[in-house]
Amino acid sequence: MSEWDRLVEKLRHPENPVVFFDVAAGGAPIGRIVMELFADVCPKTAENFRQFCTGEMRKDGVPVGYKNSQFHRVIKDFMIQGGDFVNGDGTGMTSIYGPKFADENFDLKHGEPGILSM
Repeated sequence: MSEWDRLVEKLRHPENPVVFFDVAAGGAPIGRIVMELFADVCPKTAENFRQFCTGEMRKDGVPVGYKNSQFHRVIKDFMIQGGDFVNGDGTGMTSIYGPKFADENFDLKHGEPGILSM
């Protein structure tokens, strides 16, 4: 069975998009984080994240997104926080819909490791 087939078996919903971050520390590659986006529950939020992962979102013709952004907060055995490509410290906000958009819902809980928040 291929690596992709093993991943698909673990998906919550097979139609949801899957994206990844290739992560480096000190310029050296250390691994890949693969994420299922719960478009079946939060379609606008998932699409926003997906476009920032792929670079489809453009500002003045230049791709805008997570590429080369940093994890600005790491708490061992708890969480990593990143994705602020505006200010790099967790205070910057933007979206494919404008400066910000409303939360879609709070239906999903963080009941296990590996849950992605946006």
